Amino acid sequence: MTFQWQVTVRNTPFLLLFLTAQLLSGVAVAPKKLLAFQSPNAVAETQQGADICPAQLENAIATVINRPQFRRSRWGIVITPLSSKDRPLYSHDAERYFIPASNAKLLTTAAALLQLGTDFQIRTSIYETGAGVLIVGRGDPSLSAAQLKDLAQQLKGQGIRSVRQLIVDDGYFQGDALNSNWEWEDVLSDYATSVNSLILNQNAVELTLFPQQLNQPLKMSWSDPIAASQWQVVNHSLTREAGLPADVAVTTAFGKPLLQITGHLAIDSEPDSFGLAVLDPAEYFLQHFQQVLAAEGIRVTQALVASSSLIDQQRELAGVNSPTLETLVLETNQQSNNLYAEVLLRTLGARVGQDRQSTYSTAEAGLEVVKETLTQVGIDPESYILSDSSGLSRHNLVSPEAIVKTLQAMAQTPYAAVYRASLPVAGTSGTLRRRFQDTAAQGKLQGKTGTLSGVGALSGYLDVPDYQPLVFSIMVNQSDQPNATLRQAIDEIVLLLTRLRSCS
Repeated sequence: MTFQWQVTVRNTPFLLLFLTAQLLSGVAVAPKKLLAFQSPNAVAETQQGADICPAQLENAIATVINRPQFRRSRWGIVITPLSSKDRPLYSHDAERYFIPASNAKLLTTAAALLQLGTDFQIRTSIYETGAGVLIVGRGDPSLSAAQLKDLAQQLKGQGIRSVRQLIVDDGYFQGDALNSNWEWEDVLSDYATSVNSLILNQNAVELTLFPQQLNQPLKMSWSDPIAASQWQVVNHSLTREAGLPADVAVTTAFGKPLLQITGHLAIDSEPDSFGLAVLDPAEYFLQHFQQVLAAEGIRVTQALVASSSLIDQQRELAGVNSPTLETLVLETNQQSNNLYAEVLLRTLGARVGQDRQSTYSTAEAGLEVVKETLTQVGIDPESYILSDSSGLSRHNLVSPEAIVKTLQAMAQTPYAAVYRASLPVAGTSGTLRRRFQDTAAQGKLQGKTGTLSGVGALSGYLDVPDYQPLVFSIMVNQSDQPNATLRQAIDEIVLLLTRLRSCS
């Protein structure tokens, strides 16, 4: 059985989205992850007009969500003052379950801050063993070649010039590296990589295709030859006449290390890039570390991957730390980084839920920790059901009310500023960088986006001029409309909120 990756286009205007959908319909493209985009003028009319009294808000929102194109869609909305525990300003199916997409990250990052604190770091360590050295990965999602070189230089600084046996331990996170509830079309793309204990370069690799001479196969270029070596590639693509639209597909037989490249690029086309997941992250890590050790003059006789090595009281020879949790949460929410979100979940399971790992996987233990942590700050445990922390799973069910109460609760904690600063700023940063530009919401909204096919979400904090600060959650599910249409409607609702004023 074969499957194709869906085109993920997140920062092109609506017209370009439409044309792209027509040109690339059915093409299995996994481009580099892009930021959500809203044309600066797409919602300009919404921000114009008279002030809105709170009593008028219901009718104003109804003009958006009751449009004919949304007649089959489900909307869940709650809008309330940030500091108020009273009845919200507006509520529409706020207690019902919705697929939240990446809004699920709001729950996990909140729990991580509450449990681990802003200064927590993930450490990758090398220990001395009787036969050589053992490198233990604890799931640092930021680990790169620079950190591997640092580890090798620490070993070299201790006079180590040869290692009889190098063991890399991939067993800190227990359970499957991929969530079984993720869709097949996602799991080999760079936004849905394996979540294991030994992560390097975010377990992702880029394949770029270039046109060559007319009727010649497209030239392939990999960002990493070690990752490329894990694939068998069958290239049936062609370079065609100038001016023809791109028609390239990258497909794979599920469960097999086989890539098939078909279609064509025009001879005058720009290169086409595809983000792929590393097939075997632990082996990828091991081979890279062997190369780094060799470059530092350290010879390795034997190297292997293990998953249950015991550290006991072995002496640590070297170690590197990840950035602080404050920085990891910033990357998770600002860029909607799925790998970071899943690592935070498993870190909670491994660090806080150790006693549960004999019964659950590390991820499942992490979900239990998230639920217990949020319950302690007043979030109804029945107001959401999580299957992952990234939001890729359509088994996630979250009510808008649960999101809003989490945002309100975090605003009352010592981590309020860090949590809020981790959210993209409208028109300025992260996945909101190109939305709300030149509108009343620019710089005033800090929120988390969420996008799946048929699903749109935006939740966050909004400072309304001449009105009190608001917290809100807007979700739309079961829609047949393009994601750009959903985003535009959501943005129109937010811009209605910027016109709120107190009325006597």
